[in-house]
Amino acid sequence: MLENLKLFLMIVEKGTLSAAGRELGLSPASVSERLMALESYYKATFLTRTTRSLSLTEEGRIFAIGARRLLAEADELESRIKSGTQIISGPIKITAPVDLGQTRIVPILDRFLASHPDVTIDLNLTDSFVDLVSQGVDFAIRYGIFSNTTLKAKPIGENRRLICGSPDYLNRKGIPLHPDDLLNHECIMMRFTQGIERIWSFQNHGAPYAISVNGQRTTNNGQLIKQWALQGHGLCKKSIWDVEADLACGRLVEVLAAYALSPTALHFVYSPAPVQPRRVTKLIDVIAHELAKSYANS
Repeated sequence: MLENLKLFLMIVEKGTLSAAGRELGLSPASVSERLMALESYYKATFLTRTTRSLSLTEEGRIFAIGARRLLAEADELESRIKSGTQIISGPIKITAPVDLGQTRIVPILDRFLASHPDVTIDLNLTDSFVDLVSQGVDFAIRYGIFSNTTLKAKPIGENRRLICGSPDYLNRKGIPLHPDDLLNHECIMMRFTQGIERIWSFQNHGAPYAISVNGQRTTNNGQLIKQWALQGHGLCKKSIWDVEADLACGRLVEVLAAYALSPTALHFVYSPAPVQPRRVTKLIDVIAHELAKSYANS
């Protein structure tokens, strides 16, 4: 049964029966037969099939969550019996924002892997939303307000955000002294799944103050936003962690510091399985501890 659960999750992750079969060394006919046996046993349709893709039904999504929980429990049991309580092993799949991932998360992962050579990491750096269930992600690190009732979240802390630009840009366009001055500036905007972040929020004498900005450049990649700012194409809104080194050496200059932006929350987000493999909980604890030190120093 466990092998069929693994097969089902591989189908969901790869998106096709043939791709899942290639990954596991099974023929398409064998994959199809085992999937049909699962659906027949549970008397439910788990996947909607078209000529081009597969998608989870609601029953399939519930089954995928349950399958991951059962496999995690089996994996945890095997790990404890075979390796004792001090050794952790196995794969961990993570997703995180591009800039935060490269500047803060990757160094933590490198140290973690050095300490735990039996663990493997699959890291997806993206500023877009990732469906944790269908992609088989153990946990995500995400900015913003958490409102998804089908997932769980663990707060990490709040991150200061700021407006900055290159010295060249500020010499050409002038330094904004009030948020309203942004109306006369090129603002490099971030596009999220829900839309373009045109509204930049500030604090003016303790009260919220919002400005709708514009500019020639919009992207869904936070690293490119910083690159464009460094090249003098406009002002950007970034996490202090993403631009700390650039500010320190003068490649970027903070503006409008007197109108500090509202901080942005950072969370671990994961599926609501009651059991997480020890390797996953251990890594979450390590990242939380390391980022807490970064908060204290920012």
